[in-house]
Formats: sequence, C-alpha cells, structure tokens
Amino acid sequence: MMGSVEYAQARLSARFGARPDELAWRRIEHLRELPALIDIARTGALHVWMAGIGPMSVPHDIDRHIRERWREQVLEVAAWMPDAWQPAVAWCAVIADLAVCAHLARGGAPSAWMADDELYCDLCERDSPGTRAGPPGGVLAPLASAWAESDRIGRTWQREWQRRLPHGALEATLLYELVGIVAAHLAQFRDPALRDGDALRRALAARLTLLFRRAMLDPAAAFIYLALIAQDGERLRGELVRRAALPGVPLVA
Repeated sequence: MMGSVEYAQARLSARFGARPDELAWRRIEHLRELPALIDIARTGALHVWMAGIGPMSVPHDIDRHIRERWREQVLEVAAWMPDAWQPAVAWCAVIADLAVCAHLARGGAPSAWMADDELYCDLCERDSPGTRAGPPGGVLAPLASAWAESDRIGRTWQREWQRRLPHGALEATLLYELVGIVAAHLAQFRDPALRDGDALRRALAARLTLLFRRAMLDPAAAFIYLALIAQDGERLRGELVRRAALPGVPLVA
C-alpha cells in the first residue's frame, strides 16, 4: 500500500492515543520483580517493546531487544509515509546506535555484547583499541565520516537526516520547531549542574505532546511521534534493566 500523509496521520493518532499514561507508568514503577513487570508490560500498550524479553533476560539482552523493537517501529512508521518522506523517517532507526558508534569511534574496546550484536559485530572485528575504522557499508555507513572525530557522530547523523528530507522540508514550521525542542533538551541534559533528569524528560514529553496535537496532516507528526515513543522505550528499558541488574533490591520510594 502506498503511503500517504492522511494514512500516516490516522495510524499515528491511533498509536499516540494508545501510549501508556502516567497511571500505567506508576503501576510499573511500583512492581518490585522483573517477571511481574514483564507480565504487565506484555498485556498493555508497551507490548510492542516486549518481544524477546523474558524473566531470565540479562541487561544486555534487554538493551538489544529494545533497540530491535525501536528499529521495527521506525520502519513501520516510514512505510506509512509518502515515498518522499520515507528515507528521512527510516534514518531515525539509527538513533539507537549512536552511543555505540561514538564509543567505538573514540577507540573504545568493544564489549562482548557488542560482538554478539548482528549490527555491531563487523565494527567490533574491524575496531581495536585506539583505531578509528568506520563502518564500510550497511545502514551505518553514512556515519563513517565522523569516525575520526567521535564528538561529531550526532551532527553527522543530523546532517544525513537533513539530506534525506524532501527539499525545503526543514523550513516547515513544525519540523523546524521540533529540531529546536530536541536540541534544547539535549543541551540541558549535557549541563554538568543538572540534578533532575526526570523533570527534563517530563517537560520534553509535554512539549512534544502539544506539538503532535498541532501536527494534523503534517509530515512532521511522524518525527514527533517517534520522539515520543523513543522516550517510552528509554523509560521502559530503565525499569526492566534496573530489576534485571539488581534482583531483589528494594526500589527507592
């Protein structure tokens, strides 16, 4: 089925409405054991993140599955969009890989779990401590130019995203506004004086929610929605990994 803005808007609105509210998150946060959390997540709006995750999953397995589910959701959204918008939407899948790429680009030693990941194993074979061998091909290839300067990974990703957008798209008000909102959030998160990251995340979610509601039949809605569900995935990952890494440890009230 050929994508269209109207079709995408209908699907995005339905998914947006099905996202967990704060009450649902509170139920999850008060569960002390990983199996109980998994049972709740599998039966609610978060089920799209849960494939492959079970009571015996270790933190690195959880990370891998959350990344895989993110990529699947991004590509699903891309397929709903008009052809001209699909490359830029699909490129958002790579956001989940930027931290690993930055680590390897700095010459960091590959961890065992990276070598076990289908997407990273080639990089781990080519990278050894102190080297700067970028990806030779595949989905990560557009990041290769940043391998000599690992602090450019994020900017390189954004430049490639802009290249994939339809001509003049970034001049559209809502898309330009989204870029500004995300950039401001990231700048605040890098502030060494930051003491409450959760408050910043809540503020970002509130701004994105308002922006999404303004984006009726606007292609920017796809990117706003992805920014929102990226927060859902990050939040769920944190809850799952905390319990997998620290079984039996009481949660802080």
